[in-house]
Amino acid sequence: MACCVLQITGLIFGGVGMVGTLATTVMPQWRVSAYIDGNIVVFETIWEGLWMACISQLGIRLQCKFYDSVLALPPPLEVFRALMCIAVVLSIISFLMAIVGVKYTQRTKEDTRGISIFILAAGVAFLLTGVLVLIPVSWTGGSIIHDFYDPKVPMPLKRELGAALYLGWVSTVLLIAAGAMYCSF
Repeated sequence: MACCVLQITGLIFGGVGMVGTLATTVMPQWRVSAYIDGNIVVFETIWEGLWMACISQLGIRLQCKFYDSVLALPPPLEVFRALMCIAVVLSIISFLMAIVGVKYTQRTKEDTRGISIFILAAGVAFLLTGVLVLIPVSWTGGSIIHDFYDPKVPMPLKRELGAALYLGWVSTVLLIAAGAMYCSF
C-alpha cells in the first residue's frame, strides 16, 4: 500500500513539475527591470524571457515582442533555450513513462522486473529533467545577482529575479523529488 501511495505522490510531483517546466520555458518574466532610486516615477516594467521581451505600462497595457534574430542572441540564451526545450520534452516523456509504470504496477504482479525497470527509467528521466531545468534557471539567477551588485552596470540596465526563475526552482525540486521516489523502488 505504501508503494502505491509513493508512486501516486511521485506522479503528482512529476506532473506539477512538468507543467512548471513548460510554464517556466514560455514565461517572459525571467529578468524584470529593477528600480532602485526612490525618486523615479515608474511607468514601465520591462520583462525579458527566453523567447520575448515585454513592456508593461502602468500595469494596463502590455506589449510583447519576440526577439528579432536568433543569430543576434547572446550564446548563453541560445543554450538556455535548447536546455529548456529538451527539459520540456523529457518531462513529458518521463511523465508518460511514470503513468504507464504506475498503471501496470496496479494491474499485474507477475512481471515485476519489467515494471521496475520502467519505473526506474521514469525516475532517472525525472532526475535528468530536474537538472536540465536547474542549470539555466540558476545560471540566469546568478548572473542577475552579479549584475545587480556590479557598480559598472548602469542603473537602467539592472534587473531583478523574475517569477519564471522561482517557478523553475520549484519545478526542479518537484522533478527531483519525483525522480527520487521512482528510483527508490
